[in-house]
Amino acid sequence: MPILLFRKNRDTADDFAAAQKHFDVTESRIIRDQLVVGRFSVLPHYQEVERDLHLQGSKLINSFYEHEYISSFEWYWDVEAYTPKTWFDFRSVPSDQGPYVVKGRTNSKKFQWNKKMFAETYEDLKRVQLALYDDDLLVEQGLVFRKYVPLKTYEIGINGLPFSNEWRFFYFRDKLLSFGYYWVISENHQGEIDANGQAFAQKIASILCERTNFFVLDIAQTVAGEWILIEVNDGQMSGLSGNDPDVMYANLKKELSSV
Repeated sequence: MPILLFRKNRDTADDFAAAQKHFDVTESRIIRDQLVVGRFSVLPHYQEVERDLHLQGSKLINSFYEHEYISSFEWYWDVEAYTPKTWFDFRSVPSDQGPYVVKGRTNSKKFQWNKKMFAETYEDLKRVQLALYDDDLLVEQGLVFRKYVPLKTYEIGINGLPFSNEWRFFYFRDKLLSFGYYWVISENHQGEIDANGQAFAQKIASILCERTNFFVLDIAQTVAGEWILIEVNDGQMSGLSGNDPDVMYANLKKELSSV
């Protein structure tokens, strides 16, 4: 049976407790001859973790190359038609395509939305880019510059952060494990998702599953009512964001049991 290699801390304690109901869970890399889900434990040294496990006859659910496909934003080219226009070099960003958002290839400063992520104009984009150069994590990942697409928004949080109709989907290959409303910190709204949104997520998953195994899709509804892909992340390092951990882990165990 597969095993979870879990890095537990105060923020992941509830996740850890739920995982133990469905999987054998360990915090040690000494794992022999197993398929391993590296829950919050594969970074920052993914290749080293993969090598250590390989020497014991074990392997991660996502290989380093499958992880890199996600973390390096390579997924963009396979689903470009379904996600906001993105530029990977500031010099290639058109000056008349604002507003924009700026982020690292994996992480962002979304909780400093109006200072270190959102840029109304090209001049603002220059300012946000310079502000992010002080962030070693994002600079190391490489910055990406994206076209801002107005989303159906329920309320505005601190620093202008919009709480939109955004949802997180966990997939193993093309099998849906669970989904939940992304903005769980919102006290007034739980979001609304329709059959079109769920079908859209499944369509994206059917494309990406050709390149990686365990992944997360964040999709959101535009002000026009259409669904777009906001982000793709490695399922090993993704928070639950409204997903029921018992549902996610139970379904993941079911799918891995048949591998």
